[in-house]
Amino acid sequence: MAIYVDQSNSYDNNANKLGEIIYSLVIPVYNNFESLEVLLKQVESLNISLNNNLEVIFVVDGSPDNSEKYLYDNLPSKNIKSQLIILARNFGSFSAITAGMKMARGKFFAVMAADLQDPPELILSFFNKLLTTKTDIILGVRSSRDDHLLSKLLSNLYWRLYRKFIQPDIPKGGVDLFGFNSNFRNYLLQMDEIRTSLIGLIFWMGFKRTFIKYKRLKRPFGKSSWSFEKKAKYLMDSIYSFSDLPIKLVQIVGFIGIIFSLFAGSIVLTARIFGQINVPGYSATILTIIFFSSLNIFALSIISGYIYRCYENTKSRPNYIISETFKYN
Repeated sequence: MAIYVDQSNSYDNNANKLGEIIYSLVIPVYNNFESLEVLLKQVESLNISLNNNLEVIFVVDGSPDNSEKYLYDNLPSKNIKSQLIILARNFGSFSAITAGMKMARGKFFAVMAADLQDPPELILSFFNKLLTTKTDIILGVRSSRDDHLLSKLLSNLYWRLYRKFIQPDIPKGGVDLFGFNSNFRNYLLQMDEIRTSLIGLIFWMGFKRTFIKYKRLKRPFGKSSWSFEKKAKYLMDSIYSFSDLPIKLVQIVGFIGIIFSLFAGSIVLTARIFGQINVPGYSATILTIIFFSSLNIFALSIISGYIYRCYENTKSRPNYIISETFKYN
């Protein structure tokens, strides 16, 4: 069903009323208790720079630490419009961002992490750019990152694989934070998919993009929950959702299997002719069973991946469940 959305990106800055909600910043929270005190000071300063026209939506994504309690106790006293959304359990960053975007009330939107690795000045640049240009979405591109060597190497490898097999137009440094207008947000919220990639959806949608380079800061508190296992899972979800690589891989392996079978068959036939095989049909049978059994298992595992994701989407379960919502100021 088609819907009408306002595709105009113009906004009369002179009509801004003091305290009117124009900008919405969504911040997913998971194991970020130690950084919240500094983060709240940063968003208060950001609000002042935006003429008190900012609201901040904190989405606590089943965080096991004291993040929820800290925000509940401290947000009412802060000089900023805010929402506190508590999810029923940990649904993942994409779901938390979606929940925050749906509850946001502004005309322009941005997303940033709660770990203090993204400079808040970049969010200000996002909103100013969205307000004054015809761009639909602005993406922060990491020109460098102040992380240890292993983290840099793994991150570079991750985004290299992402660019090669999923979205070639994604910048080399990857994308973690972004801002967009209401038209983009409305369409993004219609992408009701399970086990997918937020970054993949953003680039798949198109629209007018602008890239702003920034330096990713060193994490001042705690340890990132973005583990290798989660990265691998996210990469596989992205491949299945936005690439036909698995199907091509089966085709390639099948072709190689045919070549290998012909080669192995010729060796067995030669050995049989020269009397090096005493048991009739034994070697050929064993080779055939081992090879094609492995090939079938490999192909079925890939097909099962697609079937599982189709099954997940047919359940029509929500991407997230909101337990509680609080609004302040």
